[in-house]
Amino acid sequence: MYEFDWSSIPGALPFLWRGMCISLEITLTAIGVGILWGTLLALMRLSKLRVLGWFAAGYVNLFRSVPLVMVLLWFFLIVPQLLEKLLGLPPGSDARLSSAIVGFALFESAYYSEIIRAGIQSVPKGQASAAYALGMTYGQAMQLVILPQAFRNMVPLLLTQAIILFQDTSLVYVSALADFFGAAYKVGDRDGRLVELLLFAGAVYFVICYSASLLVKRFQKGTSA
Repeated sequence: MYEFDWSSIPGALPFLWRGMCISLEITLTAIGVGILWGTLLALMRLSKLRVLGWFAAGYVNLFRSVPLVMVLLWFFLIVPQLLEKLLGLPPGSDARLSSAIVGFALFESAYYSEIIRAGIQSVPKGQASAAYALGMTYGQAMQLVILPQAFRNMVPLLLTQAIILFQDTSLVYVSALADFFGAAYKVGDRDGRLVELLLFAGAVYFVICYSASLLVKRFQKGTSA
């Protein structure tokens, strides 16, 4: 019968914390860039210019039809070469974190785009008509009237997608980047206590994500009240 031994966890906490910082850095950066680029994509899809609509639709359909692991592998192979050429970095520079952030940001923006587009369409058309009647341009109406209401409606969905994004950061193991999951796996493999470390990592993910989901539900109830 397997005997559990948790003694390797306390000594590994500093290393695991550094891994958690990497996971959080990827998550927060991807959320910020994903929402900004996703907003632009949503506006393109709603634009009357067909070229912009086709580009945004093609982008969204491409990234939503490809596994995230494959996207991360693409950028792990491509981004280091681009950084070497654009920034003059020496060959073989460690760009695993940069490639992971770029991959997550561009991938998640496709999902944020659909959430934001649905949020914009949820705002009554009369709001836009009233803004135009006041002499606002399309850009002013979107910035001052439509988007603030749309974001208020879709905040719960955006936060839920952020939780999913945090869970998906564990997939950066494909580039051997020591995020929280990768750090736990390395410690467990080194000490011969892989079961204990993976159980510990799973418990940490559960506590963080479940707590965040409860906050999202509470926020959703507060906004609907």
